[in-house]
Amino acid sequence: MSHDVPSVVFKTRVRNDALGGENPFEWKDLSSDEIFKGKNVVVFSLPGAFTPTCSTSHLPRYEELYDEFKAQGVDTIVCISVNDAFVMYQWGKSQNAKNVFLLPDGNGEFTRKMGMLVDKHNLGFGQRSWRYSMYVEDGEIKRLFSEKGFADNCPTDPFEVSDADTMLKYLQSR
Repeated sequence: MSHDVPSVVFKTRVRNDALGGENPFEWKDLSSDEIFKGKNVVVFSLPGAFTPTCSTSHLPRYEELYDEFKAQGVDTIVCISVNDAFVMYQWGKSQNAKNVFLLPDGNGEFTRKMGMLVDKHNLGFGQRSWRYSMYVEDGEIKRLFSEKGFADNCPTDPFEVSDADTMLKYLQSR
């Protein structure tokens, strides 16, 4: 049973060279519709920028397989994390992310409406996203891969089904 992605407004930062100076960025509101409407989008969500699994395998593999996703008709690959726009930007820079769109869910609103917000107080993280991936067509969630063991203060960080290879296999098998 599929349903639509939550309708939220993301607070993002975009480069505007006309501003000049050392920090030529400005705030830009981006709605769910602007991201998903009329597009085929692969989304993967993770607990935090700069965290080990997210940085060594989750993001890099989606980045690496970008052309293969495009070949399956995917318009955009989006990485969502409950981090602010500044953190997501710096993480993207440090990861040299060119193909994956890093989308900050700073208030956790999208993640909460997805039913994926978990407590990570045991790690000093506060509220963060559970690790999952999904394939969305024109705003409608067609397939969701959620890691097992969904729980607050989970002592482990399962990473078995929200990976790029699982998503690519799903898209190739459709």
